[in-house]
Amino acid sequence: MRKSAATTKIWYRLVLVAVFAGILAGLPLISSERKTAAATPTFSADVAPILFKNCGECHRPGALAPMSLLTYESARPWARSIREQVATGQMPPWHATQPRGTFANDRRLTEKERDTLIRWVDAGAPQGNPKDLPPQPAFAEGWQIGQPDLVLSMPKEFEVPATGEIPYQNITVPTNFTEDKWVQAIEVRPGTRAVVHHILVFCREPGVTSAPMPYKIVEPKMQHGWKPFDRLIATTAPGTNAMILQQGQALLIRAGAVLRFQIHYTANGTASKDRSSLGIIFAKRPPVQEIRTSAFANPTFLIAPGDNNHEVDSAIEFTEDSHILGMIPHTHLRGKSWEYRMVYRDGRTETILSVPHYDFNWQTYYVFAKPLAAPKGSRLEATAHYDNSAANKSNPDPTATVRWGDQTWEEMQYTGITYSIDKQSSEAQRP
Repeated sequence: MRKSAATTKIWYRLVLVAVFAGILAGLPLISSERKTAAATPTFSADVAPILFKNCGECHRPGALAPMSLLTYESARPWARSIREQVATGQMPPWHATQPRGTFANDRRLTEKERDTLIRWVDAGAPQGNPKDLPPQPAFAEGWQIGQPDLVLSMPKEFEVPATGEIPYQNITVPTNFTEDKWVQAIEVRPGTRAVVHHILVFCREPGVTSAPMPYKIVEPKMQHGWKPFDRLIATTAPGTNAMILQQGQALLIRAGAVLRFQIHYTANGTASKDRSSLGIIFAKRPPVQEIRTSAFANPTFLIAPGDNNHEVDSAIEFTEDSHILGMIPHTHLRGKSWEYRMVYRDGRTETILSVPHYDFNWQTYYVFAKPLAAPKGSRLEATAHYDNSAANKSNPDPTATVRWGDQTWEEMQYTGITYSIDKQSSEAQRP
């Protein structure tokens, strides 16, 4: 039967409507596909900037990490490992639980950065357009602090054997200072980084039996004959940085001071030699604010064999209004966790540093983004826990009774602290 002209027009319009409806219905799908493709992270555009900023210092040729992550070719084989380490928070290594922004040297990724890396691996770790790749960062191959005014080195090389456990080495290095020196920046530089686990540099000054401190040790009551610590003035270990003070701040090293390099060497299968050094940049003028370093500890503990949660406490009470710039908790292979609490005179208690999973391999100096006020009469309490059981895979000997000692198979409950005294700063600022 023949259709009328009117019927034909209606039919034609319905067909056009259907066609356009189909086209319009397809548009969101096309847009969604394009959006999904655009949202897939690529190494060149999205991942490389994160790795350059957060990982490259260690994950580059010749640095501490066993692999480089600076190119797609070097990073791609490690994609699954990157996902696992990032998802569990093991990398970048950071062990404090305080919120982001608490510490100036916080290495944690943001949620956005972590999500980007995980989605990149889940999408097959695509390279993307190489033209999107940003320039690789320039890493300091020499001194982080710049060219030092003075370099103090070990008197001679230390021969590191290829295998075996190496006792801590304590090597004396005289400063030969004939006058007091104000230090603006200080850095420890291993001679052969591959065999140096960490170095602590202590300073002993003639005629000074202990560093002047704005606090007194109130816990524990020191045993008779216990000697005060030398001042810890510099460290190097996986995760640490050079100390670079702000303009107007400086650290005092007195005339005749003698340095002690406490070095933990680790054999790596190849015999080698090391001659580590300390670099110093002097302040151009006396500071407005003197920065001091000191420590407190509990050397009186005894950890029984098999004890998987032994607690050791220490505490100091501030005798002058002060500010804490940073702290480093230090135990050895049985160290399990740390917590620091500030107890104020009004009874308030604030947890200022919590390290629930301490890692001996990362000797982190936690530097506050804003110096923490420690008013006169306030008390800083430190609690460390230890695992001396067989469940601790790092435990040298779960059958041993453990006491204080320098060696890795012994233990410590030690806190290094960097601080300033408010009175000195205000007096220095007077005209």
